[in-house]
Amino acid sequence: MDKIKNKLAENKIDAALVSSVPNIIYLTGYSGFSYFEREAFLLISKNKSYLITDGRYSEAVSNIILSSPKYELLEITSQNTIDKIFKKLSARIKKVGIEENDITVAENRRLKKYFKTKPLKDLQTLRVIKDQSEISKIEKACKIGDKAFDFILKKLKAGVTEKQIAFELEMFIKKTGSDPSFPSIVAFGKNSSMPHHITSNSKLITHNPILLDFGVRFDNYCSDMTRTVFFGKADDKFKKIYQTVLNAQEKAINLLNNKCHSERSEESRSFGLLPQDDIKASDVDKVARSHIIDHGFPTIPHSLGHGIGIKVHEGPRLSPKSKDILKPGMVFSIEPGIYLPGYGGVRIEDLVVLEKSKLKLLTHSPKQIIEI
Repeated sequence: MDKIKNKLAENKIDAALVSSVPNIIYLTGYSGFSYFEREAFLLISKNKSYLITDGRYSEAVSNIILSSPKYELLEITSQNTIDKIFKKLSARIKKVGIEENDITVAENRRLKKYFKTKPLKDLQTLRVIKDQSEISKIEKACKIGDKAFDFILKKLKAGVTEKQIAFELEMFIKKTGSDPSFPSIVAFGKNSSMPHHITSNSKLITHNPILLDFGVRFDNYCSDMTRTVFFGKADDKFKKIYQTVLNAQEKAINLLNNKCHSERSEESRSFGLLPQDDIKASDVDKVARSHIIDHGFPTIPHSLGHGIGIKVHEGPRLSPKSKDILKPGMVFSIEPGIYLPGYGGVRIEDLVVLEKSKLKLLTHSPKQIIEI
């Protein structure tokens, strides 16, 4: 809230209209609003903040967040429409910052009837640096994910379908009291050459790779992990691909660890090197990507990694063109992959948190080649 209120003066606006569900969750702790329908707004001004929603949620949000004086509830009804609410607020709020990546053209047109609107590009950065409470929740989600991986290995049998494995995986997660953080990707054989394969009714047969990409949502915070195993005796081709991907990930992790250590050294301090100046996300991507290309394989068709938190994909982004600087408190994935159409693919994905003096691994499932 303080960060947003500081942005009001910086952007010369009277209030910020928070519309994206992840930011509403972050600011209120309430996660009941739909990601696919517009069911609430937060309007945050210097002296007062409002939660605007309808009668389906009034009781729930009153019980959860309105016990504190942070927000005044403005309930939308047939008599008290959203337009009437905006008109009333416009008597004392003239200029409003909006989340330009979330507000629709139609919504902006409506808002302009009552306020001057200004895009706020940087609201999405509010969640990039995690505090210890947030990191702890992600770590717990990762622990459940590790258990889910151990569980699902026992379910991989000849004839089982990708959808059956995805169902078993997600049911295991739900039985822990958590939820999947996204629809699980289960890809058998040639299907594993598609990074975001849509899980299908394909059946498992011997001598095939199995790619499993899944996550857990624990107390609003997500995990994300990928492992690739082999059903049968792994051939030399698979072993070479797998080892190349694993080594690429290790190079990225080693680079981060080395930079963390160098920033504590006297030599680094003498040159004025600080963490915020030194660890470029693009450099981490480059070391892994170059290793894969140097070994004769196609470049990674996606970024090396992405931030994670309330959303599965958020800042920072580890890609060749990324301008992000990696800082303590950031949680992100490192997920190199090789994908060969007609054969299959390998991706190994782990979550890490960048601490002040080291890189901490949050996912701990085994990464040696597993043959089933």
